[in-house]
Amino acid sequence: MSTSDDSDPIAPEALEARLRALGADLAVPAPPPADVARAVRARLEDDMPQEDRARDDRARDDRARRPDRRRAAWRPSPRVAAAVVAVLAAVLLGATPQGRAAVVSVLRFAGVEIHVGGAGPLPTGVPSRLPGERRVTLEEARRTARFPVAVPSALGEPADVRLADGGRVVTLLWPGVRLDEFDGTLGVVWHKELGEPFPEQVGAVGGWWIPRAHGVSYVPSGGAGPREERVAGPTLIWQHGLVGLRLEGPDRAEAVRIASSVR
Repeated sequence: MSTSDDSDPIAPEALEARLRALGADLAVPAPPPADVARAVRARLEDDMPQEDRARDDRARDDRARRPDRRRAAWRPSPRVAAAVVAVLAAVLLGATPQGRAAVVSVLRFAGVEIHVGGAGPLPTGVPSRLPGERRVTLEEARRTARFPVAVPSALGEPADVRLADGGRVVTLLWPGVRLDEFDGTLGVVWHKELGEPFPEQVGAVGGWWIPRAHGVSYVPSGGAGPREERVAGPTLIWQHGLVGLRLEGPDRAEAVRIASSVR
């Protein structure tokens, strides 16, 4: 005895029509889900493997010769089935706020890991200091740091200098401006959680600009998890030689001017 699932197989034309109807009815409001869905649908329509096309042609010819018999069941190849699942997943992710929040892009650059999408509320409270953070002179920071410490000529001598995590991070401070310098080659030093949009690339200094407030946390050396988050303002991230830098406080134009003065 056959079950209801096997007694009425779906012909290729019917399955294709249903998928097209589903794609037309469900609106995908914003990339990347819409772009993914369109690309996969195009692959289904225009890039079906030759062997699948030939098999479908043979099936249609067979049905034309035997109109009085039950249509042969059509089962998609693994490649086509995977593409169908991708279409449905992209459509469903883009169709709901929860789905859009789950689409997260990751950018790793100059010792900073940035997660874009799905960010929660901005952190609150007073953040703790970095591990072992202490006030030092600029000369002491240069002697102790694991990298060459640079001072932007556009800002001049810093008002305050901090050394942290055994010389892993040097923070230079001016009124309303913070510049963190660190080894940008060995691993993740800072972790940032952003909502959309994606950071803007800044060709003038080969870096990235984050235009709005966001959560930032420090990742200590030794493999420990990120420390308590704090709120960071708009930030420019770039790399100078082997040194990673994050500049917080100025607007984009001023930040690029300051970054360009680092030699």
